[in-house]
Amino acid sequence: MELRVKQVLQSLKTGETMVAEVPVPQARPGMVLVRTAASLVSAGTERMVVSFAEKNLVGKARSRPDLVRQVLDKARREGLLSTLEAAFNRLDQPMPLGYSSAGVITGLGEGVDGWQVGERVACAGGGYAVHAEYAVVPVNLLARLPESVDFEQAAFTTLGAIALHGFRLAETQIGETVAVIGLGLLGLLAAQIARAAGCRVLGIDLAPERVALARELGLDAVSRPEAEAALTGFSRGRGADAVLICADTPSNDPVTLAGALARDRGRVVAVGAVGLEIPRKVYYEKELSFINSRSYGPGRYDPQYEEAGRDYPLGYVRWTEGRNLEAVVDLLASGALRVRPLISHRFPIERAPEAYELILGKRKEPFLGVVLKYGRQTTDDGRPMTDDGRRTTDTVHRTSHPAPPNPLTPNLAPPASLTLGVLGAGNFATAVLLPAVSKVEDVELVGVVSASGVSAAHAKRKFGFRYADSDSRRVIDDPAVNTVAVLTRHDLHASQTIAALQAGKHVFCEKPLALNAAELRAVFEALGDGRQTTDAAPRAPHPASLLTVGFNRRFAPLAQRMAAFFAGRQEPLAMHYRINAGYIPLTHWLHDPAQGGGRLIGEACHFVDFLAFLAGAPPVRVTAQALPDGGRYRQDNFVLTFTFPDGSLGTVTYLANGDKAFPKERVEAFSGGRVAVLDDFRSLEMVADGRRKVLRSRLRQDKGHRAEWEAFAAAVRSGGEPPIPYAHLWGVHLALYAAVEALNSGNPQEISP
Repeated sequence: MELRVKQVLQSLKTGETMVAEVPVPQARPGMVLVRTAASLVSAGTERMVVSFAEKNLVGKARSRPDLVRQVLDKARREGLLSTLEAAFNRLDQPMPLGYSSAGVITGLGEGVDGWQVGERVACAGGGYAVHAEYAVVPVNLLARLPESVDFEQAAFTTLGAIALHGFRLAETQIGETVAVIGLGLLGLLAAQIARAAGCRVLGIDLAPERVALARELGLDAVSRPEAEAALTGFSRGRGADAVLICADTPSNDPVTLAGALARDRGRVVAVGAVGLEIPRKVYYEKELSFINSRSYGPGRYDPQYEEAGRDYPLGYVRWTEGRNLEAVVDLLASGALRVRPLISHRFPIERAPEAYELILGKRKEPFLGVVLKYGRQTTDDGRPMTDDGRRTTDTVHRTSHPAPPNPLTPNLAPPASLTLGVLGAGNFATAVLLPAVSKVEDVELVGVVSASGVSAAHAKRKFGFRYADSDSRRVIDDPAVNTVAVLTRHDLHASQTIAALQAGKHVFCEKPLALNAAELRAVFEALGDGRQTTDAAPRAPHPASLLTVGFNRRFAPLAQRMAAFFAGRQEPLAMHYRINAGYIPLTHWLHDPAQGGGRLIGEACHFVDFLAFLAGAPPVRVTAQALPDGGRYRQDNFVLTFTFPDGSLGTVTYLANGDKAFPKERVEAFSGGRVAVLDDFRSLEMVADGRRKVLRSRLRQDKGHRAEWEAFAAAVRSGGEPPIPYAHLWGVHLALYAAVEALNSGNPQEISP
């Protein structure tokens, strides 16, 4: 059964904050599915996002000149129309809002140990603890709730962890004096935490009502004009040992004030978003330490910690972001941290846009803590209940799944049209592939799936799919789908391709098809019904399904002209493919061998395939060398030299150490008195017999995405040969694995036929 639930999304294109209906997300490996009971709206981070979204294009450009420069560079490289389409697609992507919530675990992902369905938890993380009826949260971003902490209180846990981490960075001790500048949510939490740690705390704010609220919580607090005089008496003339800046303002006044309040060699920690122009005189004379606090604590922005669930050893990192969450829950349970007086507004999820009108100042009323409610508690058996404790059914729309087809009796007759189900609806799918597919005749868009459900729901609305879901089996088992496009992350390509082939579907798999030789063989076994008996590429004499891979560049119009230019050649080719790939951080998922396969397998596969396309066959030998990584790179500056069966040579020079403002791709080929140069799929220069011909595409870069789908759709409809020979798919992937071995060993590698 398909469940559709409510989630708060922000459109960067229109500025609309909306409550959309999306599929229930799937609990991914190392994560749990949580039914949300309450979540906290951030008056800082979220207000900034929504405020940016509401600006017109000129306003967006003025506020982010760095992005404007990137767009202009991209336009110079790839053409104006291609760049505009990519930019507007980025703006069109719905952004999930929220990062602090609480609820009940309803499902466990693969490999999750130590957690149980029915446990009450606080949740953290942008993109995870979102404002939605259901959310998928990594285990390191969860904290169990004791019975004494209700969901509304627990919704403050993430913000409390931010305040706690800032306090820890100040390295304060019992009895020290702490000044807290800014008494919004973050400041009031930080002040209470400092008091609970045995410090003497003075809060400071511009707003009299915030000062009054701090005093109601038992804190010492003064207004901004009184701050310096009050702190002098409060600290016995010594100054503050530590100053926590929790204000939210572009002004530099909080940093200046902190310098005046701090004692000699005191510590200043910026926890909120403030101006960071440090006045040299006072900070120099007092030799002050200044730290900009980074979110919830150690582990933040580390995908190995947050997504892969790899905790840091307690003996080396006592307070990770996960353990900070636990500490905040303990403070809530003990009563040392009081958050109920901080709640000024409560809205049901259906009225979430009103909450954002409030924090943006469109509703002229004061606010502090804004909580979204989801109207459900749980019974002992985990069933949803209304707020008064009565059982009720889920308030979600349900749609029946179709019965799965019989994989033993696939329909061998060519279909009249290609009926498509898509797995994965990320930026590549919605910005590049689906726009291309939607222009191909006789392709019917049936279903689209994404693990979060949000991007699938967006793709459904944008491209006109019949349904969106978060479960890949919905598409694979749908008898109305005869073709599956696998557009997920690389580690899922082989398994999802195999599942679709076994269900009797035709499959388009985005590159790479498999991350290793074992996965590759398993794919071809599924394609060939297990009839291969040698080490050569498995072959299916009469396969029920067609398979192709997203090696789109060989289908590009200029690439086709380049290949035709060398048709009938009598000599081997000498080819050089240079790629200015650009730097990506070491934490990017593509670098992970298990998830992305590394840049050689995950990206350079395109360029090896292109050389095989020009040469007419996969390579048989490879040598490889790489530049030293130097702690900055991860084997992504390399040169591969391939030998082809007819003696042709092809070199792939893949570089991450260049400048992205420079064009990305250039292919040069020489043979029999002919020279061809393809520049970034926007110009092709061909020279023969002393004559030079240049073809150009000035406004748009065409890398062949539409053409590859036209070829694939035609093959599906006609029952013809696959658009890329299976020997090429097999041989190119084996060449990639051999190239990795050549890099690691330093020795040339022979490639199996």
